Amino acid sequence: MSELTMKTLMFLALLGISLQGAAAVTHSLKYIFTASSGVPNFPEFVTVGLVDEFQTVHYDSNTSRAEPKQDWMSRVTAEDPQYWERETEVSVRAQRTFKTNIETAKQRFNQTGGVHIVQLMYGCEWDDDTGEVNGYDQYGYDGEDFIAFDLKTGTYIAPVPQAVITKHKWDNDRAQIAQTKNYLTQECIDWLKKYVDYGRSSLLRTDLPSVSLLQKTPSSPVSCHATGFYPDSATLIWRKDGEEIHEDVNHGEILLNHDGSFQMSVDLNLSSVTPEDWRRYDCVFQLSGVKNDIVTKLDKAEIRTNWGKTGIRTNEEKPSDTTIPITAAVAALVVVLMAATGFIVYKKRKAKRPPCPPDNSSELSEKLNPET
Repeated sequence: MSELTMKTLMFLALLGISLQGAAAVTHSLKYIFTASSGVPNFPEFVTVGLVDEFQTVHYDSNTSRAEPKQDWMSRVTAEDPQYWERETEVSVRAQRTFKTNIETAKQRFNQTGGVHIVQLMYGCEWDDDTGEVNGYDQYGYDGEDFIAFDLKTGTYIAPVPQAVITKHKWDNDRAQIAQTKNYLTQECIDWLKKYVDYGRSSLLRTDLPSVSLLQKTPSSPVSCHATGFYPDSATLIWRKDGEEIHEDVNHGEILLNHDGSFQMSVDLNLSSVTPEDWRRYDCVFQLSGVKNDIVTKLDKAEIRTNWGKTGIRTNEEKPSDTTIPITAAVAALVVVLMAATGFIVYKKRKAKRPPCPPDNSSELSEKLNPET
């Protein structure tokens, strides 16, 4: 993974965008535009496309070129030779527009210099088991939601006063609303199904994890750690005498590994448990769609520690770099982006094209212009 790609993923994580994968039968397609002003060592404009949270498309203002990020995306050009040229052209136009939009947004919020972030996230989800579909079109500015499309009501939600003028204008454009709903619930879904078919070997795979018992100190909780599983529709629990327990148990979040797999942990506080009763406990990993669970008995001899003469973890026993969650690296970026924990967005796109950065980019400035 390139340094720029990692910075992009960390940046998206900082802005609160989930990087966790879809559930076993739920697939997602999303596009994220990020325009920044005053952010050191980060491109002024970035486009990222993700299928089931796998980055498939990347464009930034440093390279000025849309590029595939998965080998299976080469199948797109087999059917559409001009696909990447078109993606590049649209992103270049969006880049110019979003640069203007930052200045327009600053005017609305009565701001001058400083660090500012404009961002758009839109896309769709499809459950290939139930056929249920959903779509979203979300906008924000400098750490606050700006405006978002409510697919159920066909109207826009404006959580800040500066977005009310935009809401009124967009709500009155019934033709555009109908086009947006059609895009999110039909055309986006059609492209999502196509991409899922292209990447079937990667997106529909099932990977079981390695499971380890970890403990920092003799008095620390014992952590049951599972890493390397895919998809993320998994559970990790502690049991006592074969029954799931909740008391003295702390569940961690599912985190994304560098290689696209996932990891998670669940801690068990044993301060009130006698050594004789340890054998009554076990950790159980369950992956949706997989019949057999992975059961790990609580055995002191199997616990990896970093204390004691015989318990020091060797370099060979350290988790692979691929198990380090991306979110753990976000703290390093916070220092650089302290003033820019932001997230905004604009819109829109022509419905008769694959989901990618807006083609009708001249609309974007108009939609955020206070005078319109």
